[in-house]
Amino acid sequence: MTLQLDMIQTIALAVVVLFLGQTLRKRISFLEKYCIPAPVIGGLIFACLALVLKQTGIMSFEMDTTLQKVLMTAFFTTVGFTASFRLLKKGGIQVFIFLGLAVVLVVLQNIVGVSLAKVFNLNPLIGLATGSVPMTGGHGTSGAFAPIFEKAGAAGATTVAMAAATFGLIMGSMIGGPLGKRLIEKNGLTQKKAQHTSTSNGVSAEDTTKALNGNHFATAASQIILAMGLGTIISLILQSTGLTFPPYIGGMFAAAIMRNLSDSTGSFKVCMDEIDILGNTALSLFLSMALMGLKLWELAELAIPMIVMLVAQTALMGLFAYFITFNLMGKDYEAAVLASGHCGFGMGATPNAIANMETISGKFGPAPAAFFILPLVGSLFIDFFNAGVITTFMNFFK
Repeated sequence: MTLQLDMIQTIALAVVVLFLGQTLRKRISFLEKYCIPAPVIGGLIFACLALVLKQTGIMSFEMDTTLQKVLMTAFFTTVGFTASFRLLKKGGIQVFIFLGLAVVLVVLQNIVGVSLAKVFNLNPLIGLATGSVPMTGGHGTSGAFAPIFEKAGAAGATTVAMAAATFGLIMGSMIGGPLGKRLIEKNGLTQKKAQHTSTSNGVSAEDTTKALNGNHFATAASQIILAMGLGTIISLILQSTGLTFPPYIGGMFAAAIMRNLSDSTGSFKVCMDEIDILGNTALSLFLSMALMGLKLWELAELAIPMIVMLVAQTALMGLFAYFITFNLMGKDYEAAVLASGHCGFGMGATPNAIANMETISGKFGPAPAAFFILPLVGSLFIDFFNAGVITTFMNFFK
């Protein structure tokens, strides 16, 4: 029997899956410790259930994923609004250096993935599905690019990318803390804990919660929709080049243009707090729907190659952070904390990076520069550069 769900039923089921993931994350410390997103938890559970039902011949699901594409575009459009070049310049030379290192890592992750795919005689796009797409990009980028890989002939790319992204979240958190601790102790960089009321990132511990304005939500939603609409025009122009681009790229560019016009002219305000909330909501629902649709049975024949590829990506991340990030960011205490954080967002997401750095700074002392540099690069700018690098590799190997 095939259970067919229309557009509304599919997103309603995605909400149920999201709530399930949130509940389990609160109750299982392992999931909280490694910052596993709630939609990933619930989505994987549903995918496993779908696998059992399909393999036993009881039931299969057919879902209308129209809204999944809308939510994906909405999320990446909100990412575009974070690309403030005024903030980038304010961060100074170290921000540019760290951004450069992050981009170099992205390129290396894809080279490793494609090279190993060729060793195993697999489609090179499967290699990209274990490269910077799931590693630096995480589940969001995986959900956006992997379906494009599948359309280009890389069967199973979505399942591979999502599995790799989940692996990256765990391993990035596991190797970051020990690596930072090793760098600090080996190089004698230990600092005493600060004896003042500040958080580990040097920000005052007083409550900085801001009240949200209901009217601003309407403005933020309108700005997102406007950028998405303008983005369709930009996407058409880009597609006319004959190259393949992810469907969200136009919205991302339109949002970036709007943000920087706001910064430079002051003629209108971009409601970033509300845009962030709407973006996170769109991401959670998008990921729930993407994970619900995983075809886990496609992993069987790729099991051994995937293990080798993911171990290689873990080794690359550890070696890069230890020898490259630490040395080029100054070989000091802040550099060691940054190297620990780089493992988190280079294989998982910015929250994993922050968790790594908080663990180190909680033991050895505050690292305010590291806590400024990494979120600026990891949350705001790396998605732009990663998308560009992935698109370049994809068009070369498709």
